[in-house]
Amino acid sequence: MSSSALENEPQHTTEPPGHAVPHHPKTALAAQIAFLVLLVAELMDILDQSVVLTALPAIQESTAAGPAAVQWLTTGYSLPVAIGLITGGRLGDLYGRRRILLIGTVVFTAASLLCGLANGPGLLIGARAIQGAGVALMIPQVLATLHVTFEGQNRSKAFGLYGAVLSLANVLGPVLGGLLTEADWFGLSWRPIFLVNVPVGLAVILLGRRFIPESTAGKAGRLDLTGMLLSALAVVLIVLPLSEGHLHHWPLWCFILLGTGLLVLGFFLRHQQRKQDDAPLVPLSLLRGRQFSGGLLAQLVLGLLCGLFFMTWTLYLLRGLGMSPFHAAIAFVLLSLGELAGATVAAKSGGRFARRLPQAGALIAFGAMAAYGLQIERAHADLTLMAMTTPVVLIGFGLGMVSGPLADMSLARVPHGNAGAASGLFNTAMHLGIALGTALTALVFFAATSGSPDAELNRDAFASVLWWVGSFLALMWALMFCLPKESNSVAS
Repeated sequence: MSSSALENEPQHTTEPPGHAVPHHPKTALAAQIAFLVLLVAELMDILDQSVVLTALPAIQESTAAGPAAVQWLTTGYSLPVAIGLITGGRLGDLYGRRRILLIGTVVFTAASLLCGLANGPGLLIGARAIQGAGVALMIPQVLATLHVTFEGQNRSKAFGLYGAVLSLANVLGPVLGGLLTEADWFGLSWRPIFLVNVPVGLAVILLGRRFIPESTAGKAGRLDLTGMLLSALAVVLIVLPLSEGHLHHWPLWCFILLGTGLLVLGFFLRHQQRKQDDAPLVPLSLLRGRQFSGGLLAQLVLGLLCGLFFMTWTLYLLRGLGMSPFHAAIAFVLLSLGELAGATVAAKSGGRFARRLPQAGALIAFGAMAAYGLQIERAHADLTLMAMTTPVVLIGFGLGMVSGPLADMSLARVPHGNAGAASGLFNTAMHLGIALGTALTALVFFAATSGSPDAELNRDAFASVLWWVGSFLALMWALMFCLPKESNSVAS
């Protein structure tokens, strides 16, 4: 990315809703460092969601963790993230986005050190939960700061690179986890997957304090504590049964929690409606805009298809084709290279094609999924890594064209004073979508395999999953008609 794309950024700014942020020129190098620090913060957050997956066997062996504890190593991280994103985003609006980002980074870094030092599953699960709380503070500030800092094509390029980092982190997490665990640095086995966050986190704190501009909403009221509690309770009651239901064969309590969660969500929305003139946690005016609400739903569907595809694809590669973890990791690398290429195209376009670019990405991914499905049905157990390279890379390429532009255009018309709240909602949609995708996995994959390692069962089940993923890609493509058709509608 050229330095000109990052030449302008605000110092400390407070902006009334609907007004542009005043930009103060700084050196291109300082702006680039600030942008890099934001991307590294996002990379740390997303990587830590998946880096633990390939290290789970080693963790289970060294800590004597049972099956439930192993499950909570991921759920215990993702649940606090989902719970806190909306509140974290609003905290940035009210008290300063850089300040909340740095506080979250301190929490995340300290918890990572605790994870690396943990000698039992209880402490490790607790430290993972603290990590998740730190991430809930960090993630919304990245999108919000990008939104209020850059304008026009510069912002589209910045969001394009943000999409590239997001794409790479989602796919490379399991690869990095496997490599670090296999390397067994200093006899530490799986611990470096957490300890590596400590120097990186310290760098983000030091450089972020120096280079990231501060910004807040112009009218900073008090945090809506009642709204915060209601939103957190609603997310817990909805996400927890979606994440855990398939492990317990969907008992009655799952549906009771879901129903209660929807009821609490109704109370939350009613409370927010009453608070609209008194610093609400979620300004409902955000949801009235077709551009943001349509993008929010598209983000939800993107999370859903990712939650469904990546878990089942891993099992297909390992069980259905009998690949070694190393060769399965190569398949993930191929997909990540495709995502990087797609995100690079999105970044270089500078928003010129508006919604046509992410819609083209959705269609490319749809076509590649269809081709991959035909390969699976024809080749059965004989499908090789070499043969699947083209569709896998194209799937990644299409998805890589979606993430950055979708975030850019969804947030484009959001008033800067509500940037944090909008970012929190947008990220929550992704996490809720992943939880829904995980729940759907139980219905469309595990229901067919019953957890059996039988290769043919896993191949057939994954072939049926691709039909679902293709349908969600088509739905996401349709929802993106809510985004602006012309590039000049994207700039704020």
